Amino acid sequence: MKLPTSITTLIAGILVTLISLWYGQHHGWMPEAASREAPLVDDLFNMMMTIATALFLLIQGALIIAIFRFRQKPGDNTDGPPLEGDIGLEIVWTAIPVVIVMVLSIYSFEVYNEMGGLDPAASRDPGPQKTAVVPGTAMAATLPGQDKIALGVGASPSQPASDAIVNVDVLGLQYAWIFTYPDSGVVSGELHVPAGQDVKLKISAQDVIHAVWIPQFRLKQDAIPGRDTQLRFKPEVPGTYPLVCAELCGSYHGAMRTQVIVHTPDEYDEWLQSQIAAKEQGDGLTVAEIMADNDNRLARHTQDWDISPEAIAALQQMQPEMHHHL
Repeated sequence: MKLPTSITTLIAGILVTLISLWYGQHHGWMPEAASREAPLVDDLFNMMMTIATALFLLIQGALIIAIFRFRQKPGDNTDGPPLEGDIGLEIVWTAIPVVIVMVLSIYSFEVYNEMGGLDPAASRDPGPQKTAVVPGTAMAATLPGQDKIALGVGASPSQPASDAIVNVDVLGLQYAWIFTYPDSGVVSGELHVPAGQDVKLKISAQDVIHAVWIPQFRLKQDAIPGRDTQLRFKPEVPGTYPLVCAELCGSYHGAMRTQVIVHTPDEYDEWLQSQIAAKEQGDGLTVAEIMADNDNRLARHTQDWDISPEAIAALQQMQPEMHHHL
């Protein structure tokens, strides 16, 4: 028994919808979600995957049906009917992409705003302050910096007036990351943060453009020479996650990676106190030691990458000048 076309179309539509919804939620393409912001990005990505799966099934299904149902029969050399244009069909296949793009655009802006990317009040950058001195006197006054919109992701609109619990200055340079905790003066080659607390990264670059990328947090932000950027987030799951440079920055770009270590609050306090104690005893890390560790890591890969030891030596000779600019 041959089913009516309307029934067949309805069944196909139900199957496409069910398959698309299932695959959109179970594709398994994303790494672990370890921050407050990660589920927001994942929901947007899942929606895009659902729509993409439905379009793929519809288009490929139509092609397969056309190949078998409308293929040229043996001995049939006639031409097809002379059809030119179909206003209704053209309106439909123009309207559908427009609606899809509009929905995704509005949703993506909502996600970006919820993450703090579109809220000027939560992402202000006061800029550097300057001091004005009256010549011949001891009078001086501090002038406010130029207030401008900060680059990057700031606080969520749900907490725009709150200050971050943990502040970290991040410096990117060829080919290492240096993390400074301004409240304590601790310097580290890894990013240590507490779980469940608001963290703000103030990001800068010394030489060329770099990019802080933490896949498990679904966050990436450029480090721009001469201009500070920021990332504000809340890690949720304790663990160790990769932090890599996502901007091609030179010959050893692939080795410019470190770790984000998310501690429990108690473990973070213990780590911070141990670093402060080591710093007071003169055992804390210095910028030079971080760079030396980075060079040793590069040297271990010279054979795999077919890089000559002379190239590594040339990079090491550049370190004093790089440290001088710090």
